[in-house]
Amino acid sequence: MSYAGDLTPQEAWAKLEQGAILVDVRTEGEWAHIGIPDTKATDNDPLFIPWTFPGGIPNPDFITDLTQQAPQDDGTELVFLCRSGQRSIAAAVAATQAGFTSYNVLEGFEGEPDRYGERTVNGWKNRGLPTNLGIAK
Repeated sequence: MSYAGDLTPQEAWAKLEQGAILVDVRTEGEWAHIGIPDTKATDNDPLFIPWTFPGGIPNPDFITDLTQQAPQDDGTELVFLCRSGQRSIAAAVAATQAGFTSYNVLEGFEGEPDRYGERTVNGWKNRGLPTNLGIAK
């Protein structure tokens, strides 16, 4: 594994309570229409840096944006979140290569789809972790 590890949504929340910073790598549309994690009960606000843009276009400034927004010298851990836990793996790998201690949130914000295609099976929001559903950042 080329990053610090995978965390369940509950384990990710525990990391946030211990001082880690959540990095939501979904698109602006996902933040606005699906919702965002609510981390106000922790010491750190989440960072919102898209890994890709609509249409799957890679964000060429991802590491630059991350380096400008995330503390790098104090050992703060980063917890990466996307919709289903896939884009966040790539983001965690890239962040690790840039010198950050990075984790991936398994299941993502919405989780995997059920047999009808609805994302109600698992994931951050379906596990009852704090959210601001449908509110732009």
